[in-house]
Amino acid sequence: MMVSVATLATASAQGPLWNPNTTRLVEKYDNPPALIYRLDTSPRMVSPHGVFISYQVNVDANGNNIVGDAANECSISVDPTNGNKMAIGWRQFNNVTSNFRQGGWGYTTDGGVHWTFPGVLEPGIFRSDPVLHSDEAGTFFYLSLLGSLCENMYRSTNGGQSWTELQPDGDAGGGDKQWFTIDKTNGPGHGFQYQAWDTSTCSTSGTAQFSRSTDGGITWGTPIGVPNQAEFGTLDVDTNGNLFIGGTGDSNNVFYCIRSSNAQIGNQTPTFDQVTPVNMGGVLSGGGINPAGLDGQLFLAVDRSGTATNNNIYMLASVLPSGRSTTDVMFVRSTDGGLTFSAPHRINDDGLTNKWHWFGTFAVAPTGRLDAVWYDSRNAANNTDSQLFYSWSTDAGVTWSSNVAVSNAFTPSEGYPNQSKIGDYITIVSDATGGNVAYAATFNFNPNRSQHEEDIYYVRVSPSGGGTPTPTPTASPTPSATATGTATATPTATATATPSATATSTPTATATPRPTPTPRGGPTPRPRPTPRPRP
Repeated sequence: MMVSVATLATASAQGPLWNPNTTRLVEKYDNPPALIYRLDTSPRMVSPHGVFISYQVNVDANGNNIVGDAANECSISVDPTNGNKMAIGWRQFNNVTSNFRQGGWGYTTDGGVHWTFPGVLEPGIFRSDPVLHSDEAGTFFYLSLLGSLCENMYRSTNGGQSWTELQPDGDAGGGDKQWFTIDKTNGPGHGFQYQAWDTSTCSTSGTAQFSRSTDGGITWGTPIGVPNQAEFGTLDVDTNGNLFIGGTGDSNNVFYCIRSSNAQIGNQTPTFDQVTPVNMGGVLSGGGINPAGLDGQLFLAVDRSGTATNNNIYMLASVLPSGRSTTDVMFVRSTDGGLTFSAPHRINDDGLTNKWHWFGTFAVAPTGRLDAVWYDSRNAANNTDSQLFYSWSTDAGVTWSSNVAVSNAFTPSEGYPNQSKIGDYITIVSDATGGNVAYAATFNFNPNRSQHEEDIYYVRVSPSGGGTPTPTPTASPTPSATATGTATATPTATATATPSATATSTPTATATPRPTPTPRGGPTPRPRPTPRPRP
């Protein structure tokens, strides 16, 4: 049965909280693709907040907002050799009246001021949970979940302008809430890819939650189990090639930091030789301000700065403290390779226990600086409208800067595409001077539905402020050998970089038209059978 979005929009955003370990809202094929009855457009949204400027990413071929669609749950990848080149992937809903989603993506060549959205990875194919990453040479990878709960890996060698599918649909294995990372060290595992997912898998065994690729994401090894069935987290690799997985136990709500020392040895089956319970000051939750989604997942990252903080392991999550009905952004660190962790530190500094601090995420800069962003309702009388907030640390997370609002307020409870959430996560990638953030917000208003729309935005944050980014390319280590597979390319037209003028901030969010460029062609779809509805 199809539920009207208007009905959902009038419901309270403060749905009941639920435990994601016991309540499974699996990413599945549940609505057929909806017909697009109109192709209305409006000027793309450019939303300044002080010195921070958010630029809309999911625009049409002329750079305009697409009225009537929805986009959320975004992941960003940045070329470490040229910070002007970035790509963002998201869940694309071509019509807000249907929950059918596809793998959307956009790219920029001018540091995030202008974005091109060539189309979806495979038109008419259900895709969800996009995760993007870059290797040290600037090759981008895009991991995408199918309705079968199996996955595909895509690769781009031109900054996300076009993508090559590295294996037939579903042959990357995996499961729901998957995440992956790449070994960028100079050790034996250089270029290896590792992924982990939750207990809703495409395999016959729910205990298999981890796999490895030793050929650049083309083929994946037999999935194996993860201690305590840890899930809803991310992975990273230290400078010694040790793999670390962060997650929460499937049955006990305990956070873990899990190490594999031999995953970097290609002829050995990975084993997990260190499992450390971690006190994050609360547990993961779902619902509340994001009724059908998580309020945040766990993010783990390793410092590879080569400084005194090298190989520190950091974990951050929006957690539900004991006795509370709203979340805080909490942080811990390990300085001994994950053996022990610090006491949890609260990053949101408002001290308000009745406000939401959700979708917390962070990244480690090449200098060792930590950049954290999250959604925050502290300034909202209705405790729903949220802003993107930012804080940073230059002492390994011992102290954090005063929190800074970097976006205007938006209403996260509008624009639901038959699914009462604005996704499950946002992401940030840091460089030497700041962080590049991809997030979903509802700044655009759709007069046809009398409500705001979910769209994807990019904003540059840094301790010195925001504005037009001017990143400095960093030196690249020896690049990984590019693996060659039997994949089918998904072609797109080659983009021409559009010169960008320096953005000027204004006090409120404004829809700013962009000069109409030559329309770009979309990818040519491969013929595929219509997917059958899944239970």
